[in-house]
Amino acid sequence: MSFIPKGYTYDQSTEVYTKESVPKMLLERHYTKKGVYGQIHVLSGTLKYFGYKGSSLDADKEVLVKAHETAMAHPNYFHRLEPASDDLKFEIHFFCLSNRNQNKYSK
Repeated sequence: MSFIPKGYTYDQSTEVYTKESVPKMLLERHYTKKGVYGQIHVLSGTLKYFGYKGSSLDADKEVLVKAHETAMAHPNYFHRLEPASDDLKFEIHFFCLSNRNQNKYSK
């Protein structure tokens, strides 16, 4: 399980995505904005999470997230997702600093 740091509160969640419906931007290298954590929750199937150090185009982290597991998208950390099974279903819960109101979460 991935934990949210103190001072961050739940803000909103995405819809449930499948292998076919995952937005293209999540499949490409992107990052979560400063002050925002994205908790990726896999409901069924498996999902690959790739992490990147700085501006490197080569992933330095690859994690296979299985059903009922979570992965964390940290603020300002480049990452991308990749469906790893046909039965994939997942959602993303966003957490922001308590005194912050974010409208957009990633770039």
